[in-house]
Amino acid sequence: MGPSHGAASNLAVVPPDPPRLTDVMRERLRLRRASERTAEAYTGWVRRFVRFHRGRHPREMGETEVSKFLSHLATERRVAASTQNQALAALVFLYAEVLETPFGWLSGLVRAKKPHRQPTVMTREEAARVLRVLAGAPRLIALLMYGSGLRLMEACSLRVKDIDFGGRAVIVRHGKGGRDRLTMLADSVANELVPHLAAVQALHRRELAASRGYVMLPDAFVRKSPSAARDWRWQWVFPATRGYRDPATQRWVRHHVHESAVQRAVAAAARAAGMTKRVTCHTFRHSFATHLLEAGYDIRTVQELLGHRDVSTTLIYTHVLNRGGRGVRSPADLLRLEDSDVPSANPHAPQGDMLTGSVSISRGRVVDGRLLKAPWRHELRRRL
Repeated sequence: MGPSHGAASNLAVVPPDPPRLTDVMRERLRLRRASERTAEAYTGWVRRFVRFHRGRHPREMGETEVSKFLSHLATERRVAASTQNQALAALVFLYAEVLETPFGWLSGLVRAKKPHRQPTVMTREEAARVLRVLAGAPRLIALLMYGSGLRLMEACSLRVKDIDFGGRAVIVRHGKGGRDRLTMLADSVANELVPHLAAVQALHRRELAASRGYVMLPDAFVRKSPSAARDWRWQWVFPATRGYRDPATQRWVRHHVHESAVQRAVAAAARAAGMTKRVTCHTFRHSFATHLLEAGYDIRTVQELLGHRDVSTTLIYTHVLNRGGRGVRSPADLLRLEDSDVPSANPHAPQGDMLTGSVSISRGRVVDGRLLKAPWRHELRRRL
């Protein structure tokens, strides 16, 4: 016999577990249309903040604890100013948007002042040396960063439909700040992309035959067009070497190449090329902007190609130009040194002091590279 109604009424109703704080924070960030990388960074800072205070809940803490954590990052961890400001932004979002506590004290927190640093720029010859060492997908990604001004993640996450070979253009989707933009596609890069995409398409066909070939789609596009997950146009230009099983759909999905693989390849290529500069992936983007300005292109055009919101961000590249409105030639480059101005290698020639450069001659005096014999004073007085 089944349980009676009285026994059923005595069963205690177990309330569901409250959602975790980081899950609530991710949900609020999605409502603000923040990227997944931003959500990962913000929740990571909240976890570090809680661990620093030995597991205390953020509701039990306030301005004092936040200030101590930020001071710890600056004085003991010695993080960069941008890293400290990112931690502050995460905690401001936590208290203001997630915990919804009075946050008047948050406005009093001082953000770290970012130092003004000059970007590292390679010459054309140096960029060619590094690119010659690279091979495979890292080489093509570096070519796109140098030839199109793409950021590392923008190049890694390109899809086949974003490459316009006919218009020689690259469409950047959901760039920094969630903005799209259009930039150039160099002819040399397009020529190398054609055989690369042929190999990627052959891989995609093999995966379709094995009932795989899925990729992740942005936002809710998978509900609008479910078949697009296996469409060739939506495939990654630079797919990862291995796929994974999506826990939500149980499908085998292939992600794009991870940015760390490209970073390691560029660092190794810079060492192999004998570079003394610190060359990173972003150095190719710095060099792209600087070389365009050196070629005389308008700074507003370069701003649009880079995707900068404000032209003041693009102005940093005018500080490293070798010529232009702010360019100054060294006085040493304006000298016309004659052969007689260079110290002679003849051991019998009169030798001067290496520090003062003076030459003592018993029978005359050297003036403007000429030996004036006695009476040299009369000759010098006549010439002056």
